[in-house]
Amino acid sequence: MSDSDSQDFLSRPQTIRRLWWGFSIVLALTVAAQLVIYVKGYFVVDGWFGFGAVYGFLSCLLMVLAAKALGYFLKKPADFYQQDEDDA
Repeated sequence: MSDSDSQDFLSRPQTIRRLWWGFSIVLALTVAAQLVIYVKGYFVVDGWFGFGAVYGFLSCLLMVLAAKALGYFLKKPADFYQQDEDDA
């Protein structure tokens, strides 16, 4: 039994590489579909080519950065829940 057989299906580097390629192709085809399908936006900007992809990416990026900042302010020290020796 080789090393790649002992790993789970989603842990194998080959599977991860294939998933990245597959998802990238699906996303590119979704954006390219806007060349064939007319998108009439409610505002001017949301009718631009690739607006949904850019808006989704920037929204996700903003959520990740906000979560990182929130975690920075809300984190506790590693020994927060441990009692001091003197208090026991």
